[in-house]
Amino acid sequence: MLSGSYVALVTPFKNNEIDYSSVERLIDFHLKNKTDGILLCGTTGESPSLATDERERFIQFAINKIGSKLPVMIGTGTNNLHKTISSTCRAKELCADYALVITPYYNKPNQEGMYQFFKRVAEETEIPIVIYNVPGRTGVNISAETVIRLSEIKNIVGIKEASGNLRQISKIIKDTSDEFSLMSGDDNLTLPILAVGAQGVISVTANILPEKVHNLVESYLNGKISQALELHQELFEINEKLFIDTNPIPVKETMAMMQLIEREIRLPLWTLSPEKLNVLRNTLIHYGLI
Repeated sequence: MLSGSYVALVTPFKNNEIDYSSVERLIDFHLKNKTDGILLCGTTGESPSLATDERERFIQFAINKIGSKLPVMIGTGTNNLHKTISSTCRAKELCADYALVITPYYNKPNQEGMYQFFKRVAEETEIPIVIYNVPGRTGVNISAETVIRLSEIKNIVGIKEASGNLRQISKIIKDTSDEFSLMSGDDNLTLPILAVGAQGVISVTANILPEKVHNLVESYLNGKISQALELHQELFEINEKLFIDTNPIPVKETMAMMQLIEREIRLPLWTLSPEKLNVLRNTLIHYGLI
């Protein structure tokens, strides 16, 4: 069952190419620091900016490096049904454990359109599918009722929920089976979402503080509520600052200052303004990260 702290891994670049030496170091970093799973080619991984061939090489390299040590999830969703099915089938061929399929964006489908879209993807593929709901990016919100219907399809096994709507999240958890996982998609809401019954988080902050994010989730799931609350409060400010601009700009700036990766992001994203960079730097100094 999908649970724990998954890192939404950044894709490191150097001279506009994927920096494979940094990829290797990042994977080693997560293997040593309690990360429970790795998401490749998600929002934080700048998936829209990756060419098809380099995306495949990156996934293959990372999966070969990770081996069987951690489960791997691949972002495969687009707003094109054929491309999504093809990409999701390929994730299975590359030995990924899960496919993360975002709600179709730009098209602005209604609820029945989203249901039929995910149903078709599930019917045409075999890999376990995790729905990704992030209305702030896609322009659509998949309703609790639609998710509940989709949860009855065998290989739709969970949802990454980044709507911020705790009523919606609570209803999904209440009306789906215990085998269906809901994962927080918002670092600062991870504890509240765990409190209504979620199984974990797919985290941006885990790129820099994987052990603390893991410990927050593990503490709560093991009934150590006060310890989880303490970690939530400790992480609150850094979680906020990692979203002072469009993700993954701040987290990549952070990782560059921590000398984990090069300071490089792909257009149309751009580096932080000097003012925001200074705010971020002061926060990292406060946390003892630089």
